[in-house]
Amino acid sequence: MNKRQVIILWIIAIALGGAVGIVKLTQKDSTRSATKRAAGDTLFESFPGTDVTNVAIQGADGKVTLAKKDGAWIVAERDNYPANSSYVNEFIRTLTELKVTRGMEAGPSFAPRFGMDESATSTEARGLTATFSDASGKEIAKVSLGKNIESGQDAGPMGGAMTVGRYIRNHADETGFYAVSEMFPSVSAEAPRWLNTDFISPDKVKSISITHKGKEDIAWKLVRETEDAEYKLEGAAGNEVLDTTVTGPLKSVFSYARFDDVVASDKVAEKADAANRQTVVLETVEGFKYTIGITPVKDSTDKVLMTVTVTGEIAKERKKEEGEKPEDAKTKDEAFTKRVKDLNDKLAKEQKLAGRTFEVAKTTVDSLLKERDQLITKATPPPPADPNQASVQQLPGGVIASPPAGSPVTPAAPPANTPPTPKPPRQTATTPPIEAVTPPIAVPPLEEEKKDGEKKEGE
Repeated sequence: MNKRQVIILWIIAIALGGAVGIVKLTQKDSTRSATKRAAGDTLFESFPGTDVTNVAIQGADGKVTLAKKDGAWIVAERDNYPANSSYVNEFIRTLTELKVTRGMEAGPSFAPRFGMDESATSTEARGLTATFSDASGKEIAKVSLGKNIESGQDAGPMGGAMTVGRYIRNHADETGFYAVSEMFPSVSAEAPRWLNTDFISPDKVKSISITHKGKEDIAWKLVRETEDAEYKLEGAAGNEVLDTTVTGPLKSVFSYARFDDVVASDKVAEKADAANRQTVVLETVEGFKYTIGITPVKDSTDKVLMTVTVTGEIAKERKKEEGEKPEDAKTKDEAFTKRVKDLNDKLAKEQKLAGRTFEVAKTTVDSLLKERDQLITKATPPPPADPNQASVQQLPGGVIASPPAGSPVTPAAPPANTPPTPKPPRQTATTPPIEAVTPPIAVPPLEEEKKDGEKKEGE
């Protein structure tokens, strides 16, 4: 191979290498230009989460506005009721860290294909649009959440495809739509979903009273001396005994209470059946007093409206026990101090519920909505005495009380015109005592003995 041929081969090799390099660079540039963000990148180059003070979420069925006020999140559509701040902060944090799993080059006109059609009326086709603003009201970010992404290979526990992610769009990025592994299950355009659900929790209730429907006078009142005692009906008649199957649930009434929604003040009148409103008063051993208004919801059999006012007189000093040792006193004083702090914190939190109207499931208050005669069981009168049997007494609840063993039994009076039964002769020193003689009892012989006897007779 001469020198000229070598030079030609080098020129060809260089040209081929350059061509390959150009092709690779072109492919790389083409891949990068398809969508602004690639797999593994965060959806936002820098999401300004710390600047967000307002989040408006729009869906097919409505809109909810979350705003930060005095450092806490509130729900504007519910008269600025406190929001669940952890939900809002989690939503913002997720968007800040959200990574793309796949980018799809498509313009904004393709939004309906990904379940982000803002003109649609169905939830599945509309999706959700969240707009984030700063304190001045300036929009700083806007995203749309579309259809869930389902895997056709991995079956879910209930059958069918398994949801593995969701389509999302950053409105500031018009190069395409993105698939992410986050499904945003807690994000909703429904206001109740964002409410802080802290509610009342009466503890150690000692008395309960309720008024008649639409009136102020008391229908019934239950009281007990200690938190462990049974309730007693105030003003009960002698033959009225409480039915413990009815009053038992009242020992823990509202212990696990939850509300479904907060009713805006301008909507209360149209929902409330005010003519049948009742007032419940609960008092606790530790000085809390709950005044609760319960109003039926018009055209509803499973919802009621509730208002709550809480006051409290919490003990400031512990009552010392006689003969208390110093080391025991110190432990009890520390426990008392902690309990007082907890009670004051609880009181402050529950007093913030005043002035609000809550929509609650009727099952939450069913145990309270009883008529007086539903709380009691009347004692059953004893049946006529049987002259031939000892007298018994039937107590309330069907319990039969028999006379104690050894008690004298009053004999039945003899029928009229019946001659008296002659008395047995009185026994004296000369009268021999009467003896009862039992005749001898013959025991039949065993079968073997019987055969032996017959054999001897035959001999």
